[in-house]
Amino acid sequence: MSLLSLLPVPYSLLPNMKELQDIITTYNKLKNSRETIALATVVKVAGSTYRRPGARMLMTSKGEMVGSLSGGCLEGDVFEQAQEVMNSKKSRLVSYDTTSEADILWGLGMGCQGIVDIFIEPLFDESGKILMSFLAECLQNRQPGVLVTIFESQSIENHHLMLSPDGNFTTHITDDSLVQLLLNHGKNAKRLGKSFHISINNIEALIEVIHPPLSLVIFGAGHDAIPIVYFAKQLGWSVTVLDRRSAYATSSRFPEADAVIISEYEKLPKTVILDEKTVAVIMTHNYLYDLTILKTILPLPLRYLGILGPRRRTEKLLGEIPIDDQYKKRLYAPVGLDIGADNPQEIALAIIAEIQAVITNRSAGFLRHRHQPIHSENNG
Repeated sequence: MSLLSLLPVPYSLLPNMKELQDIITTYNKLKNSRETIALATVVKVAGSTYRRPGARMLMTSKGEMVGSLSGGCLEGDVFEQAQEVMNSKKSRLVSYDTTSEADILWGLGMGCQGIVDIFIEPLFDESGKILMSFLAECLQNRQPGVLVTIFESQSIENHHLMLSPDGNFTTHITDDSLVQLLLNHGKNAKRLGKSFHISINNIEALIEVIHPPLSLVIFGAGHDAIPIVYFAKQLGWSVTVLDRRSAYATSSRFPEADAVIISEYEKLPKTVILDEKTVAVIMTHNYLYDLTILKTILPLPLRYLGILGPRRRTEKLLGEIPIDDQYKKRLYAPVGLDIGADNPQEIALAIIAEIQAVITNRSAGFLRHRHQPIHSENNG
C-alpha cells in the first residue's frame, strides 16, 4: 500500500471528558434495552468550527441525545441522519460546509466558515459494545488509549482499531498491512499525546488519543473547596479531597468528589497518586499545614501546584524549604487567574480556569488579543 498520500494533521486540544463520561453512562443504561442507538463523532474539520475532532453525540431511536457536535446548529440534522443509520444499521459520513453563505439557504446558518465531517455509526451489535467498553476502559485508567476510526473508504467495512493503555490492540480489520500501519500511527499518537487525521489512498482515518480524566487533588476541605470540586467535575476531572479533620472531610460535604480522604499531611496514603498527570491545590488556611504539605509534594513531578494565599505568605513558606528553584517553576501562587475574584465561587472559577490554561499550554489572555486561530497548534 502506497504511503505517498499520508498527510497527518494533528489536533492537540483535550476533549471534553464529562461529555464522554455521560455518553458511556447513557449507553450502559440502554445497551440491553430495545432502543436502537447511534454514535456521531466529529472526525475531520477545516477552517473555523465550534467543536474539534473527537467531539461526540449519542442518539437513540426515541429521541434522546447526549453530547454535542456544534453550538446547536448541526445536532438536529445529524439526528435525522442518525435515524436512517439506525434503521439501515450502516454507518455513514456526513459533511457540513459552512465556508459560504449558502448554508443559510438550507437552514443551518452557522456562519462558522468551516467544514465539519461527522461519522455516524450504529451501536447495535458486539462491535458497538467493544467500542464503548474500550472508551470506558480508557477513562478508568491513568494511561491514554488510542482509537482509530476509518471514516472514509471504498473497501474497508470494519471501522475501528483500538490500542489499549496496556499496549494490546483489538480490531476486525482483516488487511494485515493496514492494521500494522494504523497500529504504528496509534503508537505514535499515544507517545505524542496528540490526535491527528491521516489520508492513505482511498482511506481516511482519525487517530484519536483517548485521555483519562485529569486528576485533581485538593488539600483542605474548607467551605471554599466545595465550588472547586463542582467546577472540576463539570469538566469531567477526577477529584480527590484530602484533610486531616474528620469533621470537614466528609462525603456529605463533597458528594461529587471521587474520593474524600482523612489523613495526616506528613504521610499521605498510597491511594493519593501525585505524578505528572496530577494537578493539586493547597488550601488548608493553616500555615504549618501548608508548610508540611509543600515539603512533601513540591519535589514531586506535578503538572500544576497552586497555593491559596497572599504572595508574601507563599514566599515565607518557600523560604523554609531547602529545595532547588527548578521545582518551584510549576508552583502557581497566588493561585488563580486575575479575573477580579472575591467570593469562593469566583475564586474557584479563577483556579479552575488557570489549571485549564496550564494543561493546554495557553496564556489565558483575552481571545480578542490572540492573533492566531483559537484552535491553532502553535499555542500561546
